[in-house]
Amino acid sequence: MDAIDRKILSVLQEDASLSVAEIGSRVGLSSTPCWKRIQRLEADGTITKRVALIDQDKIGLGITVFVSIETGDHSQDWLARFAELVGAMPEVMEFYRMAGDVDYMLRVVVPDIAGYDTFYKRLIATVALKNVTSRFAMERIKSTTALPIA
Repeated sequence: MDAIDRKILSVLQEDASLSVAEIGSRVGLSSTPCWKRIQRLEADGTITKRVALIDQDKIGLGITVFVSIETGDHSQDWLARFAELVGAMPEVMEFYRMAGDVDYMLRVVVPDIAGYDTFYKRLIATVALKNVTSRFAMERIKSTTALPIA
């Protein structure tokens, strides 16, 4: 990956709806070489998808909850089942296996506290969990999907 590929990725992270000609203009390429680079970046999995970002508050999902999970079972079978069940829950926006005192961390979005309570009950019914701690975000200070491409 060279500097032009990185520029293309930066431009796409800011606005993936731009035409290939506009992207090329911003990175110093004509349309065809730019298009070929984008195609290669998609084919090699660097660009995984292009999406529209939506304001969660404007669609009624104003509550963000960070959920820390501890488990007593660290077997591969347990993890596979847990990952499958939790990964299928639409409220779960991000799902990480952690190092340290917490085993898993989720970022969950819901419309309100009652919505979180419904989610929580489904979560604890999936598999045996040792501890679940919920932290409700009071204010979103920074939120970006753009990676810091150097």
